[in-house]
Amino acid sequence: MLPKRFDQAKPFVTLGVAAVAWLLVPAVVKRGLRLSFFEMRAPVAATASFVHDLQDFWALRTHSNNDLLEAGRQTAGVLAGYELSVQQKDQLQAENERLHELLNLPAEPGFRFEHARVMERDFSGWWQQLTIRKGTNYGLTVGAPVVSAAGVVGRVREVHAYTAVVELVSSPGVRIAAVLEGDTRPISYQGGDNPALGPARGVVDYLPVDVLASAAAPRKLFTSGLGGVFPANLPIGLLTSVEPSADGLFKTGGVQLDPGLASLAEVTVLVPLPAAVAPASAPP
Repeated sequence: MLPKRFDQAKPFVTLGVAAVAWLLVPAVVKRGLRLSFFEMRAPVAATASFVHDLQDFWALRTHSNNDLLEAGRQTAGVLAGYELSVQQKDQLQAENERLHELLNLPAEPGFRFEHARVMERDFSGWWQQLTIRKGTNYGLTVGAPVVSAAGVVGRVREVHAYTAVVELVSSPGVRIAAVLEGDTRPISYQGGDNPALGPARGVVDYLPVDVLASAAAPRKLFTSGLGGVFPANLPIGLLTSVEPSADGLFKTGGVQLDPGLASLAEVTVLVPLPAAVAPASAPP
């Protein structure tokens, strides 16, 4: 009878021994094994991503010439709007540089735009992240901001040889100094505890007590530029609800993030440029 019970419990004993052995393994070894596993798995995921792009290419080849002509007309309209936006941006940038010189303000940190294709997604309760098809081979760095046409996407959490992991703005591990549209008072944004298949949301803290917002009258939330990670005036989401905080001195609120966060195909990594070294002053 005893041997039979031991045979039944043998898998659990083996699992327990393996768990204890894993806990005793040094953290450096665990990290090395994890990185090695990621690098071994990355080519498989990248190949699947390239195959998916190839499928999309041949699917588009099946469209008729009329569809392509209509798409070309729509694209021409979008490009015309972008050209006007670029002209306005150049004018604003020149004005900004002139004001910086007049006020003798320190130069803002510069960024290099690195566009990357999304390779895979993980929206489980533990990992709110994307994997992109660029890494150290394109000079990506840990902590670099990641954006899209809709605004803030997240930040680079891990960089590997040919891939990088992006922690999304919906993750509780992401905190951003933010401001509301038309209000210069800084507040704190943090990703929320999002369900796997639900809409992406975040929360804000330290809202002034006079701030009002609702689903019918939301307030736009932008990055403030404080903290030196994200540039200022990048859209984060919409403040759709507010309520008093536990201490009664501030308010907290719920932020609705862009629904397109779950279907991104391309993102842009803002790789920080090295700070320019000021020239040495001439000896007196």
